[in-house]
Amino acid sequence: MSDSTSEQPASTGSGPLLERRYFIDVARARLSPAQIMAEVQADVPHFSPDALADFKKKAGDDGDLKAGDEFSIKILGPWNGCVRVTDVSATAFEFITLEGHPEAGRIRFEAHYLDESPDVLRFEIRSSARSRDGLVAFAYDTLGGGKLLQEATWVSFCQRVVAASGGQALGNVTVETFRHDEAGHVQHTRHE
Repeated sequence: MSDSTSEQPASTGSGPLLERRYFIDVARARLSPAQIMAEVQADVPHFSPDALADFKKKAGDDGDLKAGDEFSIKILGPWNGCVRVTDVSATAFEFITLEGHPEAGRIRFEAHYLDESPDVLRFEIRSSARSRDGLVAFAYDTLGGGKLLQEATWVSFCQRVVAASGGQALGNVTVETFRHDEAGHVQHTRHE
């Protein structure tokens, strides 16, 4: 684990706190949640679209994901950054952004069966983050370029997980956002 780069939690960021969720439900998956997550954990870069967010492991063993591993991410535009793995289980893992990443926060990847439909697998990505600073907040939120790029990246990631599962998507990727402003107001949006 590289301790030379400080973690950048949401509390250090600027602008509104954005809780975002991207999820897709899969019928007839040939892989269980643990099996699909093992594939994702073994090769995170394979599931991310290179043109939008090119992941390269810079600390940790290839083909294995452990807490303390780090990835550098070459993001389309001026958005490059690094993340550190903070948690790994059979069906989930989590990154925290590191100093210099355009966001300050965490992102969690998880696969599980739905309680109400135990034969349906759900893959989801949940993030809780703020922009690193006011300039990034302006470009991300006001101009919207960063937001669109991020959404395209995680939608594609979810679609690639569906393909690897061998199952059939039960619709498009759903994108849900809770925007918490500094006055305590929450704005909720959801779309497919």
